[in-house]
Amino acid sequence: MLRSRRWYGNAQQRTMAVPTPHKHMEMNPKALTDQLGLFLEVLETGSFSAAARRHPLTSSAVARRIDSLESAIGSKLFMRTTHAVVATAAGLAFAERARRIVAELQLARAEAVSLSHAPEGLIRVDAPAAFGRRHLAPAIADFLGVYPGLDVQLHLIDSFVDMQGSNLGKVDLVLRAGHMVDTRLVATPLASIVRIACASPTYLKNRGTPAHPSELGEHDGLDWEGLAPLFAWRFEQDGQMHSHRPQRIRMSANNAEALLSGALAGLGIAHLPTWLASEYLLRGELLPLFCQHGLPPAETSGIYALRLEQHSNARSRLLLEYLKTRFSPVPPWDLALQSKMG
Repeated sequence: MLRSRRWYGNAQQRTMAVPTPHKHMEMNPKALTDQLGLFLEVLETGSFSAAARRHPLTSSAVARRIDSLESAIGSKLFMRTTHAVVATAAGLAFAERARRIVAELQLARAEAVSLSHAPEGLIRVDAPAAFGRRHLAPAIADFLGVYPGLDVQLHLIDSFVDMQGSNLGKVDLVLRAGHMVDTRLVATPLASIVRIACASPTYLKNRGTPAHPSELGEHDGLDWEGLAPLFAWRFEQDGQMHSHRPQRIRMSANNAEALLSGALAGLGIAHLPTWLASEYLLRGELLPLFCQHGLPPAETSGIYALRLEQHSNARSRLLLEYLKTRFSPVPPWDLALQSKMG
């Protein structure tokens, strides 16, 4: 391929990097940041000479670099006149993406530098108590073993479905489940949610085992008090979701662990997330229902880590990547259940 253009002060080599359908321009991140940054400065100042004064460059050198950029992308970015340099429609559109690219490259470079040595500092995390005790706290303990210079302040709360991220700004990451409703927040998917109908062996021995969700109306159950999860008591049949509930609710609660306790005590059938019920299903203390073909499909929502972009830091992003690796693409609790079900 053609050699990439290299710059030495105001001089340039004569070879140009021109993209072809089969070959692409090679450029290191710093050179790309500088090239796009210069383009944005020309756009801001409206002239090559004004942009050149910000660098040890001549206006003709700036013009040549813009020519090179236009050749590389195959589009005219500026209209030149004797008095000004004016962006074309393509130039304005390119500028929007260029700003984001420059910001991301600068952030990536700064993060790489900050993590090139052993990372240090405090990460503050806000998470639901039930999920935090079972899955998050062990994962964080392993994470801290890998990064001894980091510390984590874990705050466990009762709420799981609040997606407002009310504590963001006070903490670095907030774990929640549900659909995003606040565009101020950056949501990173951590784990899928699978919900399974289950009951104790004692209950099923006394009342019989339903073969289909439509038979739930003949059974006792445990249900949510007030606002229930979106997919509670919803089952997929022939590609569509249908609602089936037990007729009699022996106990209702606003807490999933309370419903789990009722199911373990033999009070009825519960519809619980596998992240909560998996250990009891694996030990046979609860038995899965309607799983003849394996686990039900994952819900369209999931467990997310929320953060405010302006408050993001390298430490919290490091933990975020660790948790993504730990909990996805298939969470370990679902892998264990899949293995048991064959």
